[in-house]
Amino acid sequence: MLKDIADPVRRLKSALALRVALSVACVAAMTTLASCRERSATPNDYAVVQQSASSRTPPAVLATIGSEKITMADVRDRSADQLDNLETQYQIAKSKIIKSALDSLLRDRIWDAEARKTGKSVDSLIAAEAGPAGLVPSDADVSAWFQANQSRTGGRTLQELRPQIADLLTQERRTAAAKKLEARLRTELRVAVAYEPFRLQFDNEKAPTLGKSEAPVTLVEFSDFQCPFCQAAAPTLKRVEQNFGDKVRIVYRQFPLTSIHPFAFKAAEASLCAKEQGMFWQMHDAMFADQKKLSVSDLKQTARRLGMNGKSFDACLDSGRYVEQVQNDQKEGQRIGVSGTPAMYINGVYVEGGSVPFTTLEALIQKELARGKPGA
Repeated sequence: MLKDIADPVRRLKSALALRVALSVACVAAMTTLASCRERSATPNDYAVVQQSASSRTPPAVLATIGSEKITMADVRDRSADQLDNLETQYQIAKSKIIKSALDSLLRDRIWDAEARKTGKSVDSLIAAEAGPAGLVPSDADVSAWFQANQSRTGGRTLQELRPQIADLLTQERRTAAAKKLEARLRTELRVAVAYEPFRLQFDNEKAPTLGKSEAPVTLVEFSDFQCPFCQAAAPTLKRVEQNFGDKVRIVYRQFPLTSIHPFAFKAAEASLCAKEQGMFWQMHDAMFADQKKLSVSDLKQTARRLGMNGKSFDACLDSGRYVEQVQNDQKEGQRIGVSGTPAMYINGVYVEGGSVPFTTLEALIQKELARGKPGA
């Protein structure tokens, strides 16, 4: 007897999943990670230690020296920061796994339901969702992509790259159509998700902000004034401010990557010295406008050009008054696992992708705003 024969819908879904995976690999090969990073993790960074069930919860008394006891409270006094950092990373990773699995389950089940209802394959449903343009790009589409992405072609000709570009555009259209189909079906089937991702808590009391403190959405950015990806993100955040107004509060946190950006730490201090004079965001914009002028002398000239009190600014910058605040921001970033800049968090939830386009932030912000509405 034949056993374990997959039904057509499941085989088609498996094929789609493979194509999506290949699309991700293709995109990764043709683009660069949109964030500044000091170094990449190596396999040695991720050692797995097996524990017996009995050792996972430490006993109240961890050790004794004669009648003297060493407890977990003693250990926390010595290593609280490390333990808290580890717990935070665990909660973030756990939340990410749960959300990914939940999204996958929902997608499978709503597509199964639609396939049974219509008698069509998942591939056919996605193709129909793509609309008149279809999934296969025209020669004109391929040529237009080639002309718009000359910096990514490595000097190769259109003829050489035509098949790869066509595959890339096809997969992009398929992914977009699949997302559109999923969103439509979620609405039609009245999908309700009770699960809430793990949300980080920040102490933003001393940080520069834009917007009202009571705004329903808070966007926290850990950034580096010498990072080109942070520079690229600056106009995107300005667009968030313009489009959402009082609905979004933007918080800037310092995370200079000193091993690769030697001027970033002093630039971070300079921004806080400018904040003293109520001109943080003007200094922020000026430094991102010209990242070649971040030496101490350049920063002092920029302060004067912006109309700040030069003597007060110089005294602040030379004194190192904000070294500790910048270091505290770095520690906060390390606690929550910031490994590159920009790192953004919307209402405590990490935004994947570094310097993401405005449309990504817009969708996430709209989703957060919808959480506060009845029936959301």
